[in-house]
Order: sequence, then structure tokens, then C-alpha cells
Amino acid sequence: MATAAPTRRVESSSSWRLTDRIGLGLCWAAGLLLCLIAAGIVGYMAYRGLQYLRPHLLWERPLSDSDQSKSGGFFDPLVGTVALTVIGTAIALPVGVSTAVWLVEFGRPSWLARLVESGVEVIAGTPDIVLAIFGLVLFQQQIFALLSFQAEGNAVFGRSFLTAGTMLGLVALPFIVGSTREALQTIPRHVREASLALGKTRAATIRRVLLPAARPGIATGTVLGMGRIVGDTAIVVILLGATLQLQRVGGPPLIGDVRGTGSTLTSYVYNNSPAGEGNASEKAYAAAFVLLLVVIGLNLVAGRLGRRKVSWTS
Repeated sequence: MATAAPTRRVESSSSWRLTDRIGLGLCWAAGLLLCLIAAGIVGYMAYRGLQYLRPHLLWERPLSDSDQSKSGGFFDPLVGTVALTVIGTAIALPVGVSTAVWLVEFGRPSWLARLVESGVEVIAGTPDIVLAIFGLVLFQQQIFALLSFQAEGNAVFGRSFLTAGTMLGLVALPFIVGSTREALQTIPRHVREASLALGKTRAATIRRVLLPAARPGIATGTVLGMGRIVGDTAIVVILLGATLQLQRVGGPPLIGDVRGTGSTLTSYVYNNSPAGEGNASEKAYAAAFVLLLVVIGLNLVAGRLGRRKVSWTS
């Protein structure tokens, strides 16, 4: 006769010591405070953004005018945001996944693995403005002339979608490395052993077994990295030029575009905010609301992907 599984007794906090109950109350208060702050930000931006957002702003190009309140929309910054996100993700994803695979599955020599881990941590902790200045100094070298246009005297400009996207790829890299490592480490060892016992090489095991199993973690890190790229301002202003309109340079289609300059929603919001010079706070609120919707959407996708779990049977 089967016996019923024992029920787990729920512990009541009323039996705790006073200091523990105070600590629990502070934890609840901190969590609720964060929820209220987030709700306040979203609510306020939704109120102000919907108040000024008009459909034509999404497809009208901004005009070269010092008074942006009377000219154009933010189509070019919207396109610039998408372009930078694609370029930065295309650079960070293969590098991040490859780095995580090497750290988890190989990690030899150990001193090099520790050095790589420290490098990822340094990149994660470096302020974006420092990365922007470093990128500007780096990409103004003659060897990187193909990434941007050259001014008179063969001076390399160093500002373009390619250079800004490369540095924004560094911003997204730690998220991809961290999520991929965590996903690979959750895969039981016997899965690897079973694949090897079936005659698969280690490379084939990584490619056909481990990476597909770690796909939710990889996707989560990628989406979080994209959220950081979308919300960056310092690298955009310094390495993209933050020009209102997309400025392409000579060359084939698409190549000339990514070697040119432009802006994103973040730089557009800054330029038109009360702290900027565009004198169009209404458009700044509208663009900020669109940007907030993009970031919230990316976070929802990341949360959904993060809840997907792969079950392993022994």
C-alpha cells in the first residue's frame, strides 16, 4: 500500500525573533519600494509620452533645424537604434558564446582562463564613457580607416555605426558570456559522457548537444545585452556623432551607410530634453516612451526565455 507523501509544513514568521521579523519587514519594504519606483517611472513616461506621441513622428525624418519642436520626427534615430543593436549583437553573440564554451568546456591553461574571466569582469565594470573614449582613440588610427570616412589630409574620422557598434558589442558581451556559462554549467556531466560514448567527438558534442540545450540561456543573455545597447548614450554621442539625420559616406549601398554617422533614440531624447539644445521636450517625451517600450519588451522576452528550463533525466 502506497503511503502518502509527507506534506511540507509552512513555517510562520510569527515564531521568529523580533530582529528577524524586522529584517523580513525591511526586505518586503525594499521590494515594494522598487516596484513603486518602477511603476512610477513607467506611469509617468506613459502619461507624458502618450500625451505627445503622434504616429507621424515614427516615419518622419528629423530636419536640420536648431528648433526641433517645429520640424520632423525621429525616424532616423529609430533606424539608428535598430542598426546599432544589430551590429553590436552580431559582434557580441559569437564572441560571447565562444568565450563561455571555452571557459566551461576547456579552460586550460588555468591562468589563461582566470585572465579571461577577469577581462570579462573588467569590461562589465568599465563605465561606458571610458569605453567610448578608448574606442575613439583606437578607431582614429590609420589601420581602421575602412570603418569610417577620412577627412582632409587622410585623417581618420573614427566615428561611424561600425565603430560605435563594435564598442557597444563589448557592453553586451558580459551578459552573453555570463548567461551562456550558467546554462552550460547546468547541463549534467552524464549528458556529455553519453554523447562521447556514442562516438561523437568533443566538438560535435558541443555543437549538437550542449549549445542546443543552452539555447534559452544564450537567448536570455543576448536579449539583456541588446537592452544595454539600446539604452546606451555615451558611446553613441562620442562614436556615432549623434547627428540628427543619417549621414552616409561614399561606397556601395549599406556599406556606405554603416560607415556613416547618425543618432539613436537615446541621443535624440538627450538632445531634445531640457538639458539639450533641440528645444523640443514634447518630442523627447514621445521618443523616451518609445524607447521605454522597447526596453520593457526586451526585458519581458528575457524573462520568458529565462523561465524556460531543460529537464534532464538520469
